[in-house]
This record gives sequence, C-alpha cells and structure tokens, in this order.
Amino acid sequence: MPGTPGAPGRPGARGAHDTSGARGGPGSPGIHGVPGALDTPGAPGSRGAHDTPGAPAGHATPRPPGAPGVKVALSTASVYPESTATAFEIAARLGYDGVEVMVWTDPVSQDVDALRRLSDYHGMPILAVHAPCLLITQRVWSTDPWVKLQRARAAAERLGASTVVVHPPFRWQRSYARDFVRGVWRMADETDVRFAVENMYPWRYRDREMAAYAPDWDVTKEDYRHFTVDLSHAATSRTAALDMARRMGDRLAHVHLGDGNGSAKDEHLVPGRGTQPCAELLHSLAAAGYDKHVVIEVNTRRAMSSAEREADLAEALAFTRRHLAAAASARPSVRA
Repeated sequence: MPGTPGAPGRPGARGAHDTSGARGGPGSPGIHGVPGALDTPGAPGSRGAHDTPGAPAGHATPRPPGAPGVKVALSTASVYPESTATAFEIAARLGYDGVEVMVWTDPVSQDVDALRRLSDYHGMPILAVHAPCLLITQRVWSTDPWVKLQRARAAAERLGASTVVVHPPFRWQRSYARDFVRGVWRMADETDVRFAVENMYPWRYRDREMAAYAPDWDVTKEDYRHFTVDLSHAATSRTAALDMARRMGDRLAHVHLGDGNGSAKDEHLVPGRGTQPCAELLHSLAAAGYDKHVVIEVNTRRAMSSAEREADLAEALAFTRRHLAAAASARPSVRA
C-alpha cells in the first residue's frame, strides 16, 4: 500500500513511504515533464513551521474585501521538491480555498484514502484531480491511459472534486489519440465530474519544433466539453492567452495560473513575474461572473528555503485574489 501522511499532531509530516527523487539537469523545463524535466517528485525536505511574510504561521491569509466566489486552489505540484502532504499544510496556513492534487510519483498523491485524511485534517477541500499524464507518470496507476482517466474520475468522485484535468495524448499514443475526443465525451456522460482538457505547447529545441501532442496541443481546435487554460503553456506555445480563453468561451471550466516569458521552457512563474496577461484574464473572468476554480500552478523548485517557497505561494495567492476582487468590485451592482 502507498505510504500515508504523517500522524495527527504533525501537520505535513511525510509518511514512511514518500518517494525521494532527483531533480532534472540544468535548464530543466517546468513541472509538466517535457524532455529534461524533473525526474521524481517527493524529494526529502519536508518543511517545519515558518512565519511567512503577510501570513503568520498557523493563520490563514484573510480574503480581501469584495473577493468573488471563485475558489483559489494550490496545485500540489507547486511545492516540489516537497511532498503532497506539505502542500496541504501550506495551503491551509496561507488561506487557500482548496488544493488540486497532481497525481504523480509521490505515493500519497496516488492514495485516495491518504488524500482524504489530509483533506480532513487540514480542512482543505480537494477541488480537482490532475490525471497522471506526464512523461514521468507513464506507469502511475496504469500504463493504459484510459485506465488512468477512469481512476482519476473515481478519485475525484470519492474526494468530492469537481474537475479532472487531463492533457491531450502524446503523439506516439496513437490508438489513444485517435479516440481521445470521443472517449472523453463518453466518460463525461457517465459522471458529474468535469474532464477539463488542458492546452499544451509544441516542444522546441534551438530552431527545431516538434508537435508532441495529438490531436493538437491547441485544444480549442477540437470539440471538448470542458477546457483548462494554462497561461504558462500559452507563453511556451507563444499563443495569445486571452484569445485562447475567448475561444474556449463558456466551456472554460478550470484555470491554471502561472506566468511565463515565451521561453521554450514551461516556466510556471509566479503570476506577475512574466509577460502573460494574468491580471487581465482574472479581470475578464470576474467581470463575466466566472464561478469555478483558479489554481496556482507555479514552479518553486529554485527556492532557497521552505520559507522562500511559501512566500512565493503567498504572493501568488494575494495577486490572484487582488485582481479577482478588483474586477468584481467594478461590476455594476444589481438592484431590486
């Protein structure tokens, strides 16, 4: 059985079976496992209690006045190389509304019972499950990609999550790719859980480009029921993120918020530290009455300490709530 999180009384303690893993080599891309990416999440280094700027340890960051009903979640991938259990601890301390679980090589992320205990212990709802469809998770849960989606749906149903995030198939997964659009529709018809297919990007090396995803990395070219828009991926693909979100329209069901500068690497910067229209997207969502989830999915593996990592995640949360609230307060009030 996969390892379980630490015992009560030790928030965020790592279980006996949490995996340890090496980082990728110099120049590794972001957290989605393209060539040269990080190898195995869950490296040692579970944090202790740290005072965080603007968020004293043990106290949630207060929501700004006027913040709308959008739930702002923390992706467990955002704390790498720390553990899934640590992500719940940090999310609770900083005042996030919940978490999105990235299912990957950390055994806790694969164990629904362990995740439920973490959620209950920290009072952190699990709002979404990210299916294990990265290069580094090809053998997690199964080698059959449809079984992975079935298990992700079952996990979401048991955990009360409304969304399963899924990537389009890799081009070499030919049979899976041929039936992917129809298959996702069939699975969505069997559940109330949303399968939100995420925009990706071409892989680039120097002046060469490889179309690694099928039917296409630009998911708006296909007829999916629900979409996830990821701004870091939009930066990597050099796509106008606001235009992509508009093409998704009312089928935009999930947002991964992270910044980027248009590098060939998938950067997942803290919002506001790159060139992507993070604030503008939040404004447009709030103005349109978007009422689903915005997930902070940023790369903090270069943080020099747990306290620095937590400060980055506090900054990302504050940025998101500030811009959602600003747009909400500008909406005309409805009078009876």
